[in-house]
Amino acid sequence: MPKLDPFLITLLCAIGLASVLPCYGQGAVWLHDLTLVCIFVMFFLQGARLDRHAVLDAVRDWRLQGMVLACSFLVFPLIGLGLHLALPGLMTPGLWQGLLFLCCLPSTVQSSIALTSIANGNVVASVCAATLSNIIGIVATPVLVGLVLHKHGLFSGQAIVDVAVQLLLPFVLGQVLQSWIGGWAKRNRKVLSLTDRGSIVLVVYTAFSGAVVEGLWHRLSLHDLAIMAGVDAVLLAVVLCLTTVVARVTGLPRGNEISFVLCGSKKSLASGVPMANVIFPVASVGTIVLPIMVYHQMQLLVCTLLARRYRREMEERDARCEMRA
Repeated sequence: MPKLDPFLITLLCAIGLASVLPCYGQGAVWLHDLTLVCIFVMFFLQGARLDRHAVLDAVRDWRLQGMVLACSFLVFPLIGLGLHLALPGLMTPGLWQGLLFLCCLPSTVQSSIALTSIANGNVVASVCAATLSNIIGIVATPVLVGLVLHKHGLFSGQAIVDVAVQLLLPFVLGQVLQSWIGGWAKRNRKVLSLTDRGSIVLVVYTAFSGAVVEGLWHRLSLHDLAIMAGVDAVLLAVVLCLTTVVARVTGLPRGNEISFVLCGSKKSLASGVPMANVIFPVASVGTIVLPIMVYHQMQLLVCTLLARRYRREMEERDARCEMRA
């Protein structure tokens, strides 16, 4: 059975600390400013690490890449809106907003690539798909959030400007300066990955501190959280079934099917938390990121089991082919 993600454990500890010792007053203002600086640096380093050739390679297999992008930025939001329209009273408005925000996020990078490798799928395609999804997501996610959540009064055109300044600008600067600092960033990838995750933990602590001060745990019960987890599970199950059916109906090769299913069903916690911090009011960020945190662990557990099943099936198929030969 897959183990609990250590990163998620750290995030849960941050939530626990914020619940017991929330930061408030002037300290909360300073901490919020610090998180904005950390997010700027994190996206700057992502731009510095990303090889430009990876972006060009990402668009070569337009069919597969287009399917992954359509799943991330079209199918997911439509499913989320459908669930909300069908069962609007099932969750609190804040949790529904968090779920719809989840549906607008790009795919993951590291876990999509790792699980595709475990499943003996097309790893190169997953690298390209996840990379392209995250680059496009810097612009597509806030636009989609604006379309999906505008009626809730939580989003305005200013949010797009904020995302451009705080996320897109540092990413572009990193790309521009890649010739000078790209090699250093790649050599220190592991260390910088820790700083990236540390930044996300800081954002989560800051977000939940504000939410706790505003009475988050008085508004949400264990029943609310259980319902939210159930909706996340339904969303994941629907997307996994849909991507599998589409892959087989369209006749994707087995390796590409694995890449499509494992990339198309993922949502990025690493991108989601910083984006939520930029897009939404401070008091609502804690509630907004709860669905993506739960979905993150679910997708890791379920897709790890799925990747192992894919691998067994491919090994058994190869063994049968050898016996026939």
